[in-house]
Amino acid sequence: MRITRTRALLAAALPMVAGAALIGAVQPTATAAPAAGAAFPAHYAAPYLQISNSTAGDMAADMNATGTKFYTLAFFTPQSGCTPIWEANGTGVGSFASQISSLQAAGGNVIPSFGGAEGGELAQTCTNVSSLTAAYANVVNTYGTNRLDFDIEGGVLNDTASTARRDQALAALQAQNPNVQVDFTLAVAPNGLPSQELGLLQDAKAKGVKVSVVNLMTMDFGDGQNALNDAESAARGTAPQLASLYGISTAAAYGMMGLTPIAGQNDDNEFFSQANASTLESFAASNGVAELSFWEVDFYDKATGYAYSRIFNAITGGGGTTPPPPPPTGGTITGIGGKCVDVAGANTANGTQVQIYTCNGTAAQTWAHSGSSFQSLGKCLDVASAGTANGTKVQLYDCNGTAAQQWTVNSARELVNTGSGKCLDATNQSSADGTPLQIWTCAGTANQLWTLN
Repeated sequence: MRITRTRALLAAALPMVAGAALIGAVQPTATAAPAAGAAFPAHYAAPYLQISNSTAGDMAADMNATGTKFYTLAFFTPQSGCTPIWEANGTGVGSFASQISSLQAAGGNVIPSFGGAEGGELAQTCTNVSSLTAAYANVVNTYGTNRLDFDIEGGVLNDTASTARRDQALAALQAQNPNVQVDFTLAVAPNGLPSQELGLLQDAKAKGVKVSVVNLMTMDFGDGQNALNDAESAARGTAPQLASLYGISTAAAYGMMGLTPIAGQNDDNEFFSQANASTLESFAASNGVAELSFWEVDFYDKATGYAYSRIFNAITGGGGTTPPPPPPTGGTITGIGGKCVDVAGANTANGTQVQIYTCNGTAAQTWAHSGSSFQSLGKCLDVASAGTANGTKVQLYDCNGTAAQQWTVNSARELVNTGSGKCLDATNQSSADGTPLQIWTCAGTANQLWTLN
């Protein structure tokens, strides 16, 4: 996974291999402090957050909205030598300690992730195994977490010298502190792990690294591919590989597997919808998958009202401490002239005009409000073609989690579309039955004021 959304070079180099393009100064220590954060349950959601000064608050916001309490923080990359920094922020170990401590105090925890597609991994620049061990230990001790993730891809995957150093350092770290858990995040193909990724796990096993989770980047399989089908196929193909490598059952292999799609539009022509997320969560739960994650909370999921976090968090165990997602609320939306937002002709076809009409209590005027979306007749309130221009039609369309289907109600009672920043608007300020709805620059006029009933 990566800071930018472009993966074209990787896609060209690794066709149909998913995700092969997805993290302060070190104070060496060989003494491991006890972890302050909560233990990870057998099954949990831990979405990626590309952490920086502007995004660190998303953990608390997401947790309050969805109950999600575990996050994978991207990415630690080398500044120089044995000093890692947070890639998006340029600051060192110890940054964001207060936000992480608050999450841990609420029963959550974080997984600091090293590497990613663009910044390299510390084992490439820290060439002394003892110093590398101390650098990893410093992250564990500073943040009070006993879990580290290593997102190894691209040129880092080809660097066998750094692979050997990393594995030696991690084995030494686990010998010093047996509580430390190690995860690897790797690209995957629809038929399972490619040879290089499998070879990386083989080296870790040979050097004595105890791996907790192999997290599969189930994303960017190729232009126009079905992201959900390929994710499930990749999981089915990887399970026997892990079973063979570690001498465990297929069921146990699923129990050390993670699945990480991109939430929404991938970097190619794939789209992973909220409906896909629900299906993948059911697949993961039924097969005993350990971890569900996605890329990435701030850029991809925040605009949906953290919908993907809410969906994936259903897999989280831990004795029922995670609250269930709130049920959708349903009712009418009334506007100018007391008229109701209405699906024309109660038609469920994609593209059906949404209009205002005299309230009549029918299903075509009942809107379920879940997160930031509004749904009627099983479909979503949508801006046609994700348009942003004044006058763009508002319609009914299959729910797909895009910003064109996300709406917020502000204090002025305007209904603002997230994708365009424009307001839901009754055309020509008319209150006549059948007046079509559109988006328009917010003006606070009567035809843009709405009441959720």
